[in-house]
Amino acid sequence: MFFPYGDDRIHGGSYPLLSYGFLAFNVLIFFYQSSLSVEELEVFFQHYSCIPAYIQEGHHLSTLFTSMFLHGSLMHLLGNMLFLWVFADNIEATIGHGRFLLFYLGGGVVASLVHVYVNVDSTVPTLGASGAISAVLGAYLVMFPHSRIKVLVFLIFILRQITVPALLFLGIWIVIQIGSAYQSTYEDLEGGGTAWFAHLGGLVFGVVMGFVFRPLVQLITVERAS
Repeated sequence: MFFPYGDDRIHGGSYPLLSYGFLAFNVLIFFYQSSLSVEELEVFFQHYSCIPAYIQEGHHLSTLFTSMFLHGSLMHLLGNMLFLWVFADNIEATIGHGRFLLFYLGGGVVASLVHVYVNVDSTVPTLGASGAISAVLGAYLVMFPHSRIKVLVFLIFILRQITVPALLFLGIWIVIQIGSAYQSTYEDLEGGGTAWFAHLGGLVFGVVMGFVFRPLVQLITVERAS
């Protein structure tokens, strides 16, 4: 198992207010979810998570936005927020608050629409920030391919700290997503538990936007990770 915990940092540019704000908002929503009873939580998810069958009928379109701030478990939340913490700040610092707001929300919506397209008749609620964060990772890969990612690696009872190029780390992540999405096509898509095609939709959106934003990288200074 491996977990990123830091990267090369941006000097100058915009303070990543929205990156940290989105992180805090996701945590607050999860705390609220945790205060609900099982019955209340089920109703909450039905109202605010993305249900493909409803979306394709033109109903509950607002859930394309609200669903990206919900999480089904603590580990789901922690995993997404860890990647948001490590990768989003450099992008926001480079492109500014307004562009980042549209980029993040747009990535989440595109990811959800791809999931709806693949699972058009599904009535299973879909939720999580994974689609938007996949967009962040895609843009980071294009904008900062030579950035160094600090990673904790767990090998049985051994804990190692290593630094790897973003191109390698995110390349491995992309291979995992593609492999998992391919495997899911041979399984019950409603029972898989993870919206792999949403991840890929967000990723492609992020890569495309990364090329749009890439010229802005020349205007900032990157401090190498120690």
